[in-house]
Amino acid sequence: MHETLPYLRQSDFPLIRRKQLQTLQVNITLKCNQQCVHCHVNASPRRTEAMDVDTIELVLEFLRITHVQALDITGGAPELHPHFRYLVTKARSMEVKVIDRCNLTVLEEPDQTGLAAFLAGKNVEIIASLPCYLEENVDRQRGKGVFAASVRALRKLNELGYGIAGSGLVVNLVYNPQGPALPPDQGELEQAYRQELRDRYRVEFNHLFTFCNMPIKRFGSTLISTGQFNSYMSLLREVHRDENLDEVMCRSLISVDWRGYVYDCDFNQMLGLDMTLDGKSRAHLSALLYQDISGKPITVCDHCYGCTAGQGSSCGGALAI
Repeated sequence: MHETLPYLRQSDFPLIRRKQLQTLQVNITLKCNQQCVHCHVNASPRRTEAMDVDTIELVLEFLRITHVQALDITGGAPELHPHFRYLVTKARSMEVKVIDRCNLTVLEEPDQTGLAAFLAGKNVEIIASLPCYLEENVDRQRGKGVFAASVRALRKLNELGYGIAGSGLVVNLVYNPQGPALPPDQGELEQAYRQELRDRYRVEFNHLFTFCNMPIKRFGSTLISTGQFNSYMSLLREVHRDENLDEVMCRSLISVDWRGYVYDCDFNQMLGLDMTLDGKSRAHLSALLYQDISGKPITVCDHCYGCTAGQGSSCGGALAI
């Protein structure tokens, strides 16, 4: 696989600084039951990296001390971590909002009996990847049978109240393009998703988030192999919008890897671009327990144009709607 960081080093991306911290995003495992073409973390069934118990306790201590509003749990498939339910339960007992970045098919794994009911019982917000409402496109990107399994999972979630008006249980879907292109208008695409999934499969959801594919890791390597890396980067630069800079996710979020090290965002984590703290790199979550990082500069590189291109991208979808 091609390393993408050397292609991104010489960057003229604007300097941005942190606002108040609102979201703690933790990548608790790189193990996944899928292996998707667009995956920016190179997750797969063969990965074994997983957060240990001491680091999970550190995450919970950080939540207690800092009063961060949201815990955003990701992977891999985070639900495959043996202590996923413990982390969720403890965080919810502190009245912290918990977000589960779910690939949907994990709900059908043999060892995940009762997972959907557990998530509903803890009022966990689900952000679920479904890169298209057409079976052929999803299976091409994520593997044969993934679309059908995703629809079954969504129906199960609907039965529990997810996506149903008045239930308070939120399931949002995520779209990303099939290749080196920008996502379409988020609002218009959400309407198309809603109509197609409702009419064809009797599936409901709350909102659709559109993401740009990041030119890093597995997707970035594919771009290099096919000779499309430079043209994709040119596209991202051409449609950069300064107004998106104020709302990019890294301004109010930190990303923690499975070892407890802290990064300005999940993408920087995957590139090994460390957060700097008082001039020191390799900042660990334990060093942030009593520090206010508001106003600190954010480590940027050329891939950051993926978050400011067009409508923009963040963990909550498009920025300019």
